[in-house]
Amino acid sequence: MPESISLEIGGRTLVIETGELAKQANGSALVRYGDQNVVLCAVTISAQPREGLDFFPLTCEFEEKMYAAGKIPGGYIKREGRPTEHATLSARQIDRPLRPLFPEGFRNDVQIVTTVLSIDPELDADVLGVCAAGAALAVSDFPFEKTVAAVRVGRDENGDYVCNPTLPQYETGGMDIVVAGTSDAVMMVEGGMKEGTEDEFLGAVEFAHENIKKIVKAIDQLAKKAGKEKREYPVHVVDPELKSFVEKTFKKEIAKAMRIVDKQARNEAFAAITRELAISKCKDEALRIQLEDPKDKDFDKIIKAMEEEELRVMVVDEGLRPDGRKPDEIRPIWSKVHYVPRVHGSGVFQRGQTQVFTAATLGSISDEQRLDWIVAVPNKRYMHFYNFPPYSVGETRPMRGPGRREIGHGHLAERALVPVLPVEEDFPYTIRVMSETLESNGSSSMASVCGSTLALMDAGVPIKKHVAGVAMGLILKGKKYRVLTDIQGLEDALGEMDFKVAGTVDGITAIQMDIKVSGVTLEIMREAMAEAKKSRLFIIDKLKETIAEPREELSPYAPRMIVLTINPDKIKDVIGPGGKIINKIIADTGVKIDIENDGRVFIASPDGEGAQKAKAMVEALTKEVQVGETYLGTVTRLMNFGAFVAFLPGKEGLVHISQLAPQRVEKVEDVVKIGDQIMVKVMEVDSQGRINLSRKAVLNGDAGIPDDYQPRGPRPPRGRPGGGGGDNGGERLGAPVGRTRRRRS
Repeated sequence: MPESISLEIGGRTLVIETGELAKQANGSALVRYGDQNVVLCAVTISAQPREGLDFFPLTCEFEEKMYAAGKIPGGYIKREGRPTEHATLSARQIDRPLRPLFPEGFRNDVQIVTTVLSIDPELDADVLGVCAAGAALAVSDFPFEKTVAAVRVGRDENGDYVCNPTLPQYETGGMDIVVAGTSDAVMMVEGGMKEGTEDEFLGAVEFAHENIKKIVKAIDQLAKKAGKEKREYPVHVVDPELKSFVEKTFKKEIAKAMRIVDKQARNEAFAAITRELAISKCKDEALRIQLEDPKDKDFDKIIKAMEEEELRVMVVDEGLRPDGRKPDEIRPIWSKVHYVPRVHGSGVFQRGQTQVFTAATLGSISDEQRLDWIVAVPNKRYMHFYNFPPYSVGETRPMRGPGRREIGHGHLAERALVPVLPVEEDFPYTIRVMSETLESNGSSSMASVCGSTLALMDAGVPIKKHVAGVAMGLILKGKKYRVLTDIQGLEDALGEMDFKVAGTVDGITAIQMDIKVSGVTLEIMREAMAEAKKSRLFIIDKLKETIAEPREELSPYAPRMIVLTINPDKIKDVIGPGGKIINKIIADTGVKIDIENDGRVFIASPDGEGAQKAKAMVEALTKEVQVGETYLGTVTRLMNFGAFVAFLPGKEGLVHISQLAPQRVEKVEDVVKIGDQIMVKVMEVDSQGRINLSRKAVLNGDAGIPDDYQPRGPRPPRGRPGGGGGDNGGERLGAPVGRTRRRRS
């Protein structure tokens, strides 16, 4: 029988179960939340460690199946393929808080697979995946010392914090922050705010941690009731004799190399401390045999530990960083806009040895990214992509598709810029930003935020404010610590924290924190936030020196966009039967046209002339007949009582014989013939929608409708041959289409 615990979190019931599903895994847990969310996590651990590894082989997967939302995948392939961006980001959120808590030297393969079985489309299940993974490890046979859980924090319309808000509440509250942690510390933070303050962010973290403690306590209770008996797993321990030899032999070389300012020169100095050099200096036969074994990784581990310790001594005790900076000092900044001519907007941002080129491209509304996810998120009008080629760090390796790191960094930079983007009504474009990391020595994701601000402003996108980002670090040495501003690669690799903060002069827009220890306190986070704010404002001033505000004109290569609003009932008239009319407009003008079901028409053209021509054609198709207005029309049919004249697309009216000329007319043929173009004035639209026209009023120069005007003569019913309901014997132009939203290009 399954065992379970339940508690109230965020106004919904959270139930965690074990013992019924996935029983062959080392540990499994099922999480139910609210009425619809169900997430299963299974943890599997290999029986033996993998030989020859110098890293912990942990893989985390977040499986999103369309059945969970009651959907069938779109497109031709009906089986889920590669993970969605949301699934990749969710898997990272599971990996990041758990990885630091596994014991040092553990080399067994660990696979954590989280599967969403059912979902409320307006309630993201990613934090439930973290809770399920924490519970699965707690009930497994692995002696995982600290239980992990996570919650999301938003705000309601009153500004109060909300635990696990719905997707609509993200927008209304202006906050979306995921926090993961243990009962005594915060392990990970990821999220965004609409220019929130540091105090608001720290308040959200504190609020989240209180809820995390409740979940952790419940999981621990479940583990006591239904957890498996813990077993011992081998953990690799470095040979103490080898450790002593290497430390004595290379202590001076490590200290000297750590103090070399230039990254490449420093790396060369570290690279010179080789296993072969250690072998040549080793007099102990047993130690030399161990060093000669290519499968033994102890030497590399000892050297890395020595580098970490030397960094702690330099930073914490001496207040000195490897590149010579003070703890709160930012590396030299250089930036430039409009770096290349053809793209719509571009910028280069360099901070120290980190350099990012960013290009902005503008497109029509139909270019937005359509998301076929189990979560009910809108299509993306703004996209930010991040690339990290191997040459940026002086390496050679295969170049494939974007990995989890690239996807995560792109998402973080995207989140940083979204709060300052103009709304669609003011700037009806889809925006795609691509950041290429050309050099990297730490904080390339925050450099891409700065480069994106430059590129967007260069493209003429009217963003509200400059956005900049900085990465903060942490070095611990016993009970002492030091917070570092604008960390470089070495400080990230050997340090304990990577705390990225992006925002404007008025507040935070995006934040991400990863740590490598068992947690950080709010006091450390508060200090890091204060330093990050000072640095952010400094960087924004540098960006303003490069470009103070968005350009007033778009690039000549950017499409010109015209937006007009028509009566939604007229959409079918613009599209026409089978799209005949809209396709003709596109062919004649070379534009792209998007029509929304609310009547908004977006016309995109490589040049303004084509857009204006298409606009005139759409307006002509949808223009309403105004009594008293004068139009140029074409005579289409002659009757003994008058002439029918087409004067607007799909609009035809009758000029009675008495209204053809100022003088008396005996025969219609004496005045007009079929095909003649004549000016006519609309005199009346009757209750049946029939239009009465006058040529006489135009010839007499009447400014308005004469008071003595009276429609005369017989007139066939509307919609029959001879009637005035439309061309082709009253047949209406266009036909209703089956979709409420149609886009064509």
